[in-house]
Amino acid sequence: MTNIAIVTDSNSGITQQQAKEMGIYVIPMPFIINEQEYLEDINLTQEEFYQKLDEKADVSTSQPSMDAMIQTWEEALKEHDAVIYIPMSSGLSGTCSTAMALASDYEGKVFVVDNQRISITQRNSVEDALNMVKSGKNPIEIQEALMENKLEASIYIMVDTLKYLKKGGRLTPAVAALGTILRIKPVLQIQGEKLDTFAKARTAKQGISIMLQALKDDVEKRFANNIDSLYIGIAHTNNEKGALELKEEILKMYPNKQIIINPLSLSVSCHIGPGALAITMAKIG
Repeated sequence: MTNIAIVTDSNSGITQQQAKEMGIYVIPMPFIINEQEYLEDINLTQEEFYQKLDEKADVSTSQPSMDAMIQTWEEALKEHDAVIYIPMSSGLSGTCSTAMALASDYEGKVFVVDNQRISITQRNSVEDALNMVKSGKNPIEIQEALMENKLEASIYIMVDTLKYLKKGGRLTPAVAALGTILRIKPVLQIQGEKLDTFAKARTAKQGISIMLQALKDDVEKRFANNIDSLYIGIAHTNNEKGALELKEEILKMYPNKQIIINPLSLSVSCHIGPGALAITMAKIG
């Protein structure tokens, strides 16, 4: 079976226009802003999202409705025999468990992949799935291959402000206040199910140095110095200038390596705020 549809959500950073070009389906993530619902890349752009943050709007995330998932799957199944659905990490949202419950009603036509990815690493999984479809793999083989590599990825994120981590309850007010006074810029890591603290930096320069060293250590120790076996990316929250500068630093380490730059998922951006920079890596499947 090669007539397989790939479905993901907008946490992958794949826009609706890019989805059309890639031949996939992207379910937009919903946001509640001042009690009104918005859909990412439908009636909420990146620019509008950050403007609303600047205006101190009450912004929260929500998971796609069951109707949105069902409608997208059924649209895909009109022209395909099966669906591979790659949602954001189950450790960061309840979307995955909802999808698995719904998929059980589709009699082996919808295969949900819970491989703990988000942002560019989630996009990397979509690219791997597309390549496997082209190579003739069946849905079970694709699902198993993506799950097998689920921990072969990391995201390191340097946060510019502690305000949003405090708001989301990840920092106590006292720690947030002290961190603000000391101008601490935490470096966070997403690997597997959780968003955790990886290190603390006193300056942006030090934070970038920490992320670059983490990348170097992972390439050497986790991936046996095989840089060609990895996707490398940069994500940011409304900080394209910083992302371009970070790309130049990575290219000094790994010349000629293809590095993509994408905005970080707005679902993550809600919790870390603007100005953040991230290095992403994932084993090519």
